[in-house]
Amino acid sequence: MFRKILIANRGEIACRVIRTARRLGVATAAVYSEADARARHVRLADEAVLIGPAPARESYLAIDRILAAARQSGAEAIHPGYGFLSENADFAAACAAAGMVFIGPPLEALRAMGSKSAAKALMQQAGVPLLAGYHGDDQDPAFLRGQADGIGYPVLIKAALGGGGKGMRRVDRAEDFDAALASCRREAAASFGDERVLVEKCLLRPRHIEIQVFGDGHGSIVHLFERDCSVQRRHQKVLEEAPAPGMSAQRRAAMGAAAVAAARAVGYVGAGTVEFIVDGDGTFHFMEMNTRLQVEHPVTEMVTGLDLVEWQLRVAAGEPLPLSQEQLQLRGHALEARLYAEDPAKGFLPSTGRLLHLALPQESLHVRVDSGVEEGDEISPHYDPMIAKLIVWDVNRERARARMLQALAQSRVVGVASNAEFLSRLVACPAFAQADLDTGLIERESAFLFPEENGAPEEVWLIAALAELLREGMLALQEARGHPDPHSPWHLRDGWRLNARACRSIVFRLADRQRTVQVACCGDAFQLQLDGRSAQARGEWGDRAGGGMPARTGAAGAVGPHGVLRVELDGRRMDVNWVVAGEQRHIFLHGRAWQLSRVDPREHAGGAGAAEGSLLAPMPGRIIALLVGEGGRVEKGAPLLILEAMKMEHTLNAPAAGIVRRFRYRVGDQVGDGVELVEFEAEDH
Repeated sequence: MFRKILIANRGEIACRVIRTARRLGVATAAVYSEADARARHVRLADEAVLIGPAPARESYLAIDRILAAARQSGAEAIHPGYGFLSENADFAAACAAAGMVFIGPPLEALRAMGSKSAAKALMQQAGVPLLAGYHGDDQDPAFLRGQADGIGYPVLIKAALGGGGKGMRRVDRAEDFDAALASCRREAAASFGDERVLVEKCLLRPRHIEIQVFGDGHGSIVHLFERDCSVQRRHQKVLEEAPAPGMSAQRRAAMGAAAVAAARAVGYVGAGTVEFIVDGDGTFHFMEMNTRLQVEHPVTEMVTGLDLVEWQLRVAAGEPLPLSQEQLQLRGHALEARLYAEDPAKGFLPSTGRLLHLALPQESLHVRVDSGVEEGDEISPHYDPMIAKLIVWDVNRERARARMLQALAQSRVVGVASNAEFLSRLVACPAFAQADLDTGLIERESAFLFPEENGAPEEVWLIAALAELLREGMLALQEARGHPDPHSPWHLRDGWRLNARACRSIVFRLADRQRTVQVACCGDAFQLQLDGRSAQARGEWGDRAGGGMPARTGAAGAVGPHGVLRVELDGRRMDVNWVVAGEQRHIFLHGRAWQLSRVDPREHAGGAGAAEGSLLAPMPGRIIALLVGEGGRVEKGAPLLILEAMKMEHTLNAPAAGIVRRFRYRVGDQVGDGVELVEFEAEDH
C-alpha cells in the first residue's frame, strides 16, 4: 500500500478519499486553488498545496502544477477523483513520466474510452449493442446536419469528450440543428477543451442504467451490479438508486456481461462505469464508459457493503480484486439525492454565496452524507455547486424512499438557494414512487414538481411572530446578564402593563405580500391575530440535534445562528427550525422552508427589484454571445445574450416586446450577480 497519495480534486470526493486513506493508514496531500483556501478538503488532509488562482484551467486542470504539488508533498500516487483531470489521458501519461502512480485505468483504456466516438467504434467490434448514430471524424456542420436528417429526429448532439450533461442538446427539428450544434461546441470547448461532437438517435422514453465494473492488474474483471440514473434534468443526474427497479435477474446478468465485455475489450483496470440507455421493451444500448469513479458510487457501496475507494487504492497498489463475481451480493435498496445550491424555480440556475446555516441529517446505518462543505463555507461561481449527497439504505425501495424523505426534511440551507424542497417533491412524486422511470420524468411531471406558489400558510406567519417575541425575550436576558442588577423586573419583555394589556404589531413580508400579526400578552401565552384568525401561542427553545437554543448575536443583530422552536398553537404542538439572517427569518416546517422578511414599519419598504425594463444577471458569469444588435426591436421571449456560468450556458430572453437600447457588457466580460446587462425599452400596450 502507498505511504502517501495526493488528491488532485476538491469537494466531497476529495473528502471521501481522505477519509478512506486515513482508515487504511495512508497519508494524504490535497491541492487547492485560491478560491478553496478554506475548503473542507484542505482542512481534512494531512497537508495541502496551493496550485493557482480560482479558474480551473489555472489550477485543478493545470497538469504541471499538480505534478509539482505531488513532488513537493512526497506523494507516491495521485487520485484524480471525478471531473477535472480524472479521464484525461495526457494527465495519466504525465503521471507515469513523473514516476507517479495514477489511481485509475491504464493509459490505453483512457485513450480508447476518452472519446465517445472511438469508444462506440470499439464497442461495435466487441459486439456490445449500440444506438444508431454518427461517431466519426467529419465535423462539418452541414455533414452532421445531414447525418441527423438520416437518423431521424429527435437526435442528441453530444460532446465527443463530454460528461455530466455538458455539451449535450436534444434536437427535435432540422431547423434547430445548427443553433444547437453551435451551443454544444462552445460548451464542449469550455468544459473539455475539445469541440468535437457526435450525433445519435434520441429515444423518447428511455431509462439510463449503468453498470459498475472493476478490474485489477491480474486479469480479473467483475461487475458490481447496476444503478438506475434515469431521473435527470438537463441531462444531469438528480436521483440515483440501486438496484434498478424492475430489473430481472436475466437482464441484470446480460447487462453485467456486456459491461464486463466492454471493460475487457480495453484491458480495463480500476473503477469504471459502463452506461446504457434502455428502451421501453428492455433493449439496452451502450452509451459510453466513464473511466473513473462516479458521483453516484455510494449507492453501489450501500447495497454491496463495499468501499470502492479502498478497492481503487488496493488495485492501484498492485493487489488483486478482494472478491470474485460469485462472492458479490446485492442487499436491500439505496437512493442518492444530490443537494445543490441552485434554484429549481429559475431553471435550476446555480446559486452562489456563503452557507450562513447548513444542517444535514445525522449519519447512521441507514443514512450517509457525503459533503465537501460546512456551515460558513462559500459556494463559489467557479466550480460545481454541490452542497452534499444524501444517501439512504433500507431493506426495500419503499422504505428507502421514506428514509430519503426524512433525510431531505432534515436538510436546511440558508445563504444560497437549494433544491431540497424540489428533491422532496421528486421523491414523493407518484411516478417516482411507482418506479415509472425515464429520463424525461422531471419534464413529464412538471405540474407536480413545480406547483404554483400560493404563499405561506397562516401558521407560518403566526410562528414567525412567536419566534420574534421569544427572540426579543432572550435578547433581554442576555443584556440583563451584564447589568449590575440582572434580576430586575425591568429587564423582562413579558408585556406587563398597569391596568392594561399590552398590544403591538409585528409585520412580515414574503415576496410581494406583506402581513401584520397583532400580538397581545396573556400571562404565559400570547394571543396572536392574523386577518381575523385568532390563536393562542406558546413556545420555548428546544435542544434537539441540529438545533438548540440560540446563544449568540450575529453580525446583523440576529440571535443565532439557528434554533429549534417548540411551538403550541391552539393546543397543536410542533417543532420548528428557525434561522435569522439579517432581516430574513427562515422557517423550516414539515419539510418545507419559507423566507420571511421582518419589516420595520418606521421605514419605507424599498423596491428590491431592478428598474423597469432592465435585465439582470441571474448569477456571476461571463458574456459569451450577444444575439441581437443594439437598437433592434425584438419580440417577447427573443434570446438576447448568452451568459456562461459554471461551464453551462444560460440564455437571457426579452421580458416583453421592445427595443434593445444598449448592452452594458461585451463578449468576454465577467459580470457579477444581479448587475444590469441590457438597457431594454418595453413597448407600451
